[in-house]
Amino acid sequence: MFVRAGVRTPTHNNCDNRAACGVMTEVRTDPTIAERVAASTPEPLARRVRGLSDRAIAWAFIGPTVGLLLAINIFPLLWTVYLSFTNYRANRPNEEILWIGTRNYERVLTDPDIWAAMQATAHFVVWTIVLQTVLGFGLAWLIDRKFRGSAFWTTIILIPMMLSSAVVGNFWKFLYQPQIGLFNYVVSFFTGIDPSSFDMIGSVTLAPWAIVIVDTWMWTPYVMLICLAGLRSIPDYIYEAAEVDRASPWRQFWSITLPMALPFIMLAVLFRGIENFKMFDLVVQLTGGGPGSITELTSINLKREAFEKWRTGYSSALAVILFVAVFGLANIYVKALNRVKQR
Repeated sequence: MFVRAGVRTPTHNNCDNRAACGVMTEVRTDPTIAERVAASTPEPLARRVRGLSDRAIAWAFIGPTVGLLLAINIFPLLWTVYLSFTNYRANRPNEEILWIGTRNYERVLTDPDIWAAMQATAHFVVWTIVLQTVLGFGLAWLIDRKFRGSAFWTTIILIPMMLSSAVVGNFWKFLYQPQIGLFNYVVSFFTGIDPSSFDMIGSVTLAPWAIVIVDTWMWTPYVMLICLAGLRSIPDYIYEAAEVDRASPWRQFWSITLPMALPFIMLAVLFRGIENFKMFDLVVQLTGGGPGSITELTSINLKREAFEKWRTGYSSALAVILFVAVFGLANIYVKALNRVKQR
């Protein structure tokens, strides 16, 4: 009988006290990462690998990934910050690049077109978040009742968020057509208004609401999923204790359901707020920023400044301002979310 532990010594098969009898032992430590890598490596390279520490092996694996992330994310960000202080134009690469300081930032912050785009973006972000949160939480609460066929209806509700934004934009653009669009006929059925008397994407008043409706239709299921995860994380015994205390369903909702699901609701608001602030493809396919510039969100304005007017330095300053605004607001919101979680 042998026990692997350390140095080999004579052993006796019928000895109960192995330490006293001198059990043959063999100390065998677990192989290091370098040894495991070397075992499956050709011998010339294996000799070099065996001499590396575990930390060096780890960096050898994650180093290329870190380098790729730096090349894709960090370098473009730093390059954009640099260009925001210059007069650089991408369509004139051979011209001398002049350092103009904060002049681009001053122009951005005093440009009325930028503030109009900001206002359109704020209208879009606020209303989509409100509608998606209310509808998403309501749908999650209904599905959490686990009624008959709830799994089927959950699958049906999730279909919009699985579609491409470009497809959804073209699809709803057809539905909004005043002559043949189904949307106008549905509105006419419930209100009695002539279907051809209004144009959702051609009206200055209705176009901002047209993009809000489409984004709400597409992304409410996403909010519903997050809220549903929050509702199903609430232990059943809490509701059982509330029923013992004779708490009404309304009281249970306000005292148990809503407070315990609030971190998930806030998380959904954070995700949708960031995504809607940089919304681009859906609005471009649906309205193109029109009529006029009434639905020209900040992201669309940025694209036009950079790739239509070729004001690269100016658009870089706008991009930096947007990044700082979103990053700062998101950090403040995350701190509030952490406080809610700690309650």
